[in-house]
Amino acid sequence: MAQKTRKTGKKLGPAKVETKRGTLIIIGGGERKDTEGTILQEVAGRVGTGKLVVATIATAEPEETWKEYRQIFKKLGVKKVEWLDIRVREEGFKEEVVRILDGATVIFFTGGDQLKITSQLGDSLVYRRIEEIYEQGGTIAGTSAGASVMSETMLISGDGDESHKVDAVLGMAPGLGFIRNAVIDQHFAQRGRLGRLLGAITQNPRTLGIGLDENTAIVLDDNEWLEVVGAGAVYVLDGSKVSYSNLAEPREEMEKTMSVFDVKLHVLSAGNRFDLQERRPEIPPKPEEEAMRKSA
Repeated sequence: MAQKTRKTGKKLGPAKVETKRGTLIIIGGGERKDTEGTILQEVAGRVGTGKLVVATIATAEPEETWKEYRQIFKKLGVKKVEWLDIRVREEGFKEEVVRILDGATVIFFTGGDQLKITSQLGDSLVYRRIEEIYEQGGTIAGTSAGASVMSETMLISGDGDESHKVDAVLGMAPGLGFIRNAVIDQHFAQRGRLGRLLGAITQNPRTLGIGLDENTAIVLDDNEWLEVVGAGAVYVLDGSKVSYSNLAEPREEMEKTMSVFDVKLHVLSAGNRFDLQERRPEIPPKPEEEAMRKSA
């Protein structure tokens, strides 16, 4: 139930999910890497007359990963593709590295280890430039680990099979902060991660949980809607009306099973949208209806 403020009596709704000004394309990993793959087509379609920069910071195989994505983006018609290769933190402060981002309209983070991205880039000159590009209307895309870092707080550990236990430790750390009041999980159905995302939002019910299957993405063009692209499902967990959980209760048993009541779960597929402010899903309007809405 929504609470009322003491001074105004107005109802307080759940925390709003906030983004900045550009576009986010958040991919659950395992995206199709050929010219028929709709997700990378979506990324390539955002480049326009600028360039796409592939950031391989997360991966243990940066050269191989760069060559793979350069090939597919070239096949998808992107004329300018460049490589952001940062392996130690000090490189993120070098002017010649920052200049790689000049003219970039899309930055694409590959998979790997999300802590590598945040520890190498956090508050570096490269990060500040990426933030500027986004705030000026650019697109930030990321797959797998590159998806997890999009949020202000990111999941970094917690086994899917054990995350329903109260004693299962969920590792969380600061992300890059392009989206606030939401936590992202990837490889979702494939790695059985419903329990760990549920644990994350139970720890902080103001946070919206978003789980993405492989070969599935969400596109956030503004601060209002996310839209689903790809072959799998997106799972949105809303804990804003949780009435009870046992996470903070004394743990008499070694492995106590988590209890949580009144969580709302939405399952979305390609073409479905989710209103981030009202926290509700919808089938998007037809093109002519959308045109009327925008002109209103």
